[in-house]
Amino acid sequence: MGLLRSSLEEIEAGDIALIGFPFDEHSSFLQGPAKAPALIIESIESDSANFFTEDLVDLNAHSKVKWTGNYSFANYLDIENGIDKILSKKAIPFSLGGDHSITYPILRSIAKHHGPMSILHFDAHGDLYDELGGNKYSHACPFARIMENGLGQNLTQVGIRTLNQHQKEQAERFDVRIIQMKDWTPDIVLTLHGPVYLSFDIDVLDPAFAPGVSHHEPGGFSTREVISMLQKLELDIVGCDVVEYNPDRDINGVTGMVAAKIVKELLAKLLQ
Repeated sequence: MGLLRSSLEEIEAGDIALIGFPFDEHSSFLQGPAKAPALIIESIESDSANFFTEDLVDLNAHSKVKWTGNYSFANYLDIENGIDKILSKKAIPFSLGGDHSITYPILRSIAKHHGPMSILHFDAHGDLYDELGGNKYSHACPFARIMENGLGQNLTQVGIRTLNQHQKEQAERFDVRIIQMKDWTPDIVLTLHGPVYLSFDIDVLDPAFAPGVSHHEPGGFSTREVISMLQKLELDIVGCDVVEYNPDRDINGVTGMVAAKIVKELLAKLLQ
């Protein structure tokens, strides 16, 4: 068996709609994440593992979890329309990237339905540049676009370990709460109010645990640490994404399985 397949038209209220956005044209260093969505699903369905989450939710043919495939879009901002279709069905969008630039058009859609929301962002990078290389839609910029357009009422970033002066100034401009990796302790409680969007960049993990990313940034979390964090969350999550897995840099599919594990534990949280 495996995850249920569904078209966007067949999604029902209360479903969690997994949708792939095979897009990496706004990557600043290496391309490759466009190949990731289907490979994450392949890893979830690998015969090397089972479909149970750690709290014993069986995702095998789960009636509320549906893989809708890679979305066909004409241009970058058309990603928004894919999320619109899911939200029109009163389902929860769970996006698989792709580079991190996809989060901006995703949140353009979600904010239309839920209003400005709280955002929880796991990443080695703040992605708050006003522009990078002349590209205001770079994967280094989505949270600048999100906050300047009023799509988030607050932004909490966890695992940051690449802060520079410009991004520090941007964080102050948008009143971003940054929990840098050097300041992280397990007793920090991630409490956000109202509807929450969760964006998970695989490179929040140390490259020892997730080598299949474009930007290797040492000093990050272990896989166990981030899973424990996700399992402890008590939030009203109205959408989420897992981004920046780059299969071209992976080793024996290790990062694909890590991404699959993160997706499974986030699905367990959404199904609670």
